[in-house]
Amino acid sequence: MNMSLQSVVSQLPKAGLLVVDDHDLVRLGLRTMVAAQASASGFAVQVYEARTVQAALVLYQSHQLEIHLVLLDLHLPDAHGMSGLNAFVSRFPDARVVILSADSDPALRQEALNCGALAFHSKAAELPDLMTLIRGKPNLGLAVNAAGAEAGQTRLVRTAAGADIELTARQAEVIDCLLAGQSNREIAEATGLSEGTIKNLVSTLLLLFGVRSRAQLISQLR
Repeated sequence: MNMSLQSVVSQLPKAGLLVVDDHDLVRLGLRTMVAAQASASGFAVQVYEARTVQAALVLYQSHQLEIHLVLLDLHLPDAHGMSGLNAFVSRFPDARVVILSADSDPALRQEALNCGALAFHSKAAELPDLMTLIRGKPNLGLAVNAAGAEAGQTRLVRTAAGADIELTARQAEVIDCLLAGQSNREIAEATGLSEGTIKNLVSTLLLLFGVRSRAQLISQLR
């Protein structure tokens, strides 16, 4: 089941996007393309911009209720490799951080996911793929949601209302843990992922199923 921009935003105070990249043209291009794509869908996305991790952390602190997704470059003036991602995840464990990188190395992608990134998005990818991330559903052919949940490994889950929702293997594993009554910490221990990653996965599942809480999600599956 694909969710529209409007249905996702109805669950959030605002739909904001924080782009963290030190290249002015990259930020301008993303802002322009996202605005055009969102406008074509009948909805406006607020885009915030920062060129350093420290500036991004300050912006996120002030606008975290509005920012739905953070697009973070790996190479910034004050961060290199996973240091920027680690700073974000440690300070804001609930932040939905997507790595935006020119490097598509699978090992780098896996490392980012292991460190708590929601997904890994190539700068060379098509804009519609980015818009699916803003809507809350990463494209399975582009991003991996968590360690071990590779593209193509999916499972259909039927809700109480009879709707079929396609999940990655990792998302389905988290669903099983939620139905077993496990906490985020228990799920993290069972899967070998960080609690921050589990929180991101649960947040994505709430969006996919169009619910506001874990209790509502569980009731849809029983």
